[in-house]
Amino acid sequence: MSAPEDVIGWDDFMRVHLCAGTVLRVEPFPEARKPAWKVWVDFGPHGVKKTSAQIRGLYAPEDLAGRQIVGVINFPPKQIGPFFSEFLLTGFPTDEGVVVTTIERPVPDGTRMA
Repeated sequence: MSAPEDVIGWDDFMRVHLCAGTVLRVEPFPEARKPAWKVWVDFGPHGVKKTSAQIRGLYAPEDLAGRQIVGVINFPPKQIGPFFSEFLLTGFPTDEGVVVTTIERPVPDGTRMA
């Protein structure tokens, strides 16, 4: 059971913009300290955003292109070496690498998780 300080309210959850988006392209990121891809995602009305994702252990570019993923789109941009990351690609860490959070059935790009 969670400690009381770990409990959040609905308003806290609603501040996090978890949105669906379609991966448009994936490129190598050789300047990254840990193996990573540069990933561009179409979040519909929120525009195309890019991120650096340490998911090379489980995914090749062709595994990601065209897939719908879940991203947090309201974090401030973060500079990672020469690259600006504009959203957080969500996933689950495993011993083999991070498993990307994907959408089971298509939804419009930009749809918020509820």
